[in-house]
Amino acid sequence: MNHSQQLLITGGAGFIGSNLAIALQKRGYHNLTIVDNFSSGAPDLIRGLKNINLIREDITNSGFFDKLKKERFEVIFHQAANTDTTYSNDKAMIFNNVESFRNVLNFAIVSGAKLIYASSAAVYGNGPIPMKEHQKLLPLNSYASSKCMIDKLAKDAIRERNISIIGLRYFNVYGPKEAHKGKSSSMIWQLSRTIKEKKSPRIFKYGLQARDFIYVKDVAEANIRAMESKERGIFNIGTGTTVTFNRIIEILNEIFGTSFQPDYFDNPYNFYQNHTQADTNLASKILKWKSRFSIEEGIKDYFNSIKKETL
Repeated sequence: MNHSQQLLITGGAGFIGSNLAIALQKRGYHNLTIVDNFSSGAPDLIRGLKNINLIREDITNSGFFDKLKKERFEVIFHQAANTDTTYSNDKAMIFNNVESFRNVLNFAIVSGAKLIYASSAAVYGNGPIPMKEHQKLLPLNSYASSKCMIDKLAKDAIRERNISIIGLRYFNVYGPKEAHKGKSSSMIWQLSRTIKEKKSPRIFKYGLQARDFIYVKDVAEANIRAMESKERGIFNIGTGTTVTFNRIIEILNEIFGTSFQPDYFDNPYNFYQNHTQADTNLASKILKWKSRFSIEEGIKDYFNSIKKETL
């Protein structure tokens, strides 16, 4: 384990990127460069990190990476993306996500850096459960399509360039530092806000939609395991279990000492994933990673953090 490595995190002032930066510093990795354009990230999320090199830049600008060529990054964590699945401009969504990845990938190829990037369970759509890395991809929106394109670029680069790339297909991530995401934040955050406002939580009929919710601290650990691994490929990052929205409301009521019942309404979206569940065998076998937090443990740990945030 070489703690002197030069590490680059794109989107490092965002939800997952900031949690990853914190986890890396706790592990003794202090040579961190964070690149973020703050379109969805926030400077406050990385307040308290020591000796980081923070660069404000839009990584869809390929010329930016020419300025970084003198740096000797050994590992790049690509977390930057537009993750709003309801974003209406499909062309802009795909351009921003795919072109930024293409620029990062080309930089990794030129610099010889290992690339670890964020993919998504959205690529599976409403495919069979549990979702396996090699099953047919069925994207339901432009965000999911952009991640399918990114995964293809990564696979082609592994095959044709023989470079070190690991893609992590995050399932439904929740945890500290997601509040700034607004409507793109997890259902756990959104439901907790409603309950704290003493309102009945609104969910689609009849709350039986199921998700593989993965705590952000587990996601950060998955990135570190990927950095330490000599393997390549794409891996699911989830718990391998599911929980319904009804159950999430029960857990939040238990934590907050409330008894709100769900307010059900019709789902207006025709591109909605009704059920996500990761098959995590590959990540367990190859990356030696497994989620640590159950949904109850994760939400309790989260609540201990969000007590300090504005609800």
